[in-house]
Amino acid sequence: MTYVRYRISHKGGFFACCSVKLNWILKYFAEKNELPDNVITNNMFTMYKINKDADITYDFFEHYDNIEEPIVIEEPIVYDISCGFQFYNYKQLHHKNIYPFIKKYFTPSQNLLTVHYYLIDKYNIDTDNLIGLYYRGTDKHEETLLASFDTFYNKLTEIQDKANMQIVVQTDSGQFLDYMKEKCQDQNIIVIQENSISYTDKGIHNEKSEAENYKDIFYLFATLLILSKSRHLICGSGNVSLWMLHYRNSIENVHQWLNNEWL
Repeated sequence: MTYVRYRISHKGGFFACCSVKLNWILKYFAEKNELPDNVITNNMFTMYKINKDADITYDFFEHYDNIEEPIVIEEPIVYDISCGFQFYNYKQLHHKNIYPFIKKYFTPSQNLLTVHYYLIDKYNIDTDNLIGLYYRGTDKHEETLLASFDTFYNKLTEIQDKANMQIVVQTDSGQFLDYMKEKCQDQNIIVIQENSISYTDKGIHNEKSEAENYKDIFYLFATLLILSKSRHLICGSGNVSLWMLHYRNSIENVHQWLNNEWL
């Protein structure tokens, strides 16, 4: 039996790296009908580590060798990052088939879960009674058409009128956050202060040091997990939104903005 080492590299944002890693693992599985013995990722997440030769993967994820549940899929998986699945109708992805790979390679680490539960406790968040709203601004306009602030607020109002729920607003855009705070003064809005915002169009991870990015991503990742569990999820299209769906493992009550419309 041949021992297979599988090396994956990518130098983009954190969840773009996750998408690339997932894509190549799925490709390997589709071709070989088995998993590689060793997945080497020391050339990933470079924007988040001081030591460029280190592998910080397992700061955020449990090691796949510790996840013993077998991967069973019902039909061939269609998933290719070259097709731009961050900008895809998430309702058409094979979530049930993809989720076993999420569990195997992307189960959050205990350190990450500690931050996750700390935020839930600090902000008294009830995910069963929660609207998660995620707006990605700053440099994302270079990749896709962003919705207006009013578009997201109107969708939030449409949902909130049906039931009085908590609202967690997560965004990298200082302008959007200011807008939502002004519009939602009388609503139960929660802003997780540990997450960074910017008033530029450069992208937060492009403005900070690797050490700052490393600290920031723990809070953003923990917040992503909170939003993935929300009763309703309002989001644009991008890798963070896509990974909320991966962890959610469901498209129920997901309101995705893509190509100038709600899906």
